[in-house]
Amino acid sequence: MSAAETKAADPAVPVQRHPDVLRPQPAGRGRAPRKAGALLPYLLIGPTIVAIAAVFVWPLIKTAVMSFQDVGRRELWTGEAAPWVGFEQFTNIFGDPAFWDSVVLTVVFTTACVVVTLGFGLAISLMMQRMSAWARLLVTAALIAAWSIPLMVAASIFRWFADSDYGVANMVLSKYLGLDFQGHNWFLDAKQGFVVIGAVVVWGAIPFVAITLYAALTQVPKELEEAAAIDGVGAFGNFRYVVFPVIKPVFQMVATLSVIWDFNVLGQVWLMRGTKPEPEYEVLGLYAFNKAFESNSFSQGAAISLITVLLLSGVAVYYLRQLLKIGEVE
Repeated sequence: MSAAETKAADPAVPVQRHPDVLRPQPAGRGRAPRKAGALLPYLLIGPTIVAIAAVFVWPLIKTAVMSFQDVGRRELWTGEAAPWVGFEQFTNIFGDPAFWDSVVLTVVFTTACVVVTLGFGLAISLMMQRMSAWARLLVTAALIAAWSIPLMVAASIFRWFADSDYGVANMVLSKYLGLDFQGHNWFLDAKQGFVVIGAVVVWGAIPFVAITLYAALTQVPKELEEAAAIDGVGAFGNFRYVVFPVIKPVFQMVATLSVIWDFNVLGQVWLMRGTKPEPEYEVLGLYAFNKAFESNSFSQGAAISLITVLLLSGVAVYYLRQLLKIGEVE
């Protein structure tokens, strides 16, 4: 046995210890900074929470309250208490065939816009991945420029494209494709009109989708694609089995956001029809607007808005779940 082991084993021999080992720690030492550090994040996000509550939560509460009342111009202007009518507003809405027509029209229009937006956005992002640096920079600048154009300007541009007398669409179809579209009015038929309105929606949504998906594509490991190529996997198989599983969470998140945005479309329809949309163009947002401000039924407008929130709540929950999954992966 060595001398050091003998010394440690002998109880009579005192063992030297560091002076700080047995030194008693003051009560509460180190707790105050820990508490302050735990409260700091809440203090930092406190103003944001207050702003969100003032801008979103409080108006939502007021909307819910109004939907169970009968608010008229007098109550709206004077602030007097409106009479409570219970579920009468909802009964009237659900019994209106125009409401269900608006819901079906909105669902079909939203589905078409989301599918086209995701298709073109994904195609552009894949092309950006294969471009040179300067070409990708130009495409990104063009996408951001298109995204930054105000809705009123974009609607004016597309109204000029679809103009019956001087529109570019009619000129191209008649002069270069030999079709008889001279003087054709695209908005006489609601289906053709929604094609033009949908083009405005898709054109404004593609930049966000394309840039976001391109950012996701940059996270795909090159080693996986090279291994798939060595194994003889084609381009489609490489995208299906290698690329898409990696970008799938981001793709689902973008698709969910597109559903929420396109379901609430109002400005595009309103502006493309010269602020006087015909009944066949009455999507759900426009239906609520007409009930509230054209018919002066503010409570019915609030009830329709609350129904819209409930319809989209499932989509919002799915979106939050995707965000949490992405956060867990990271």
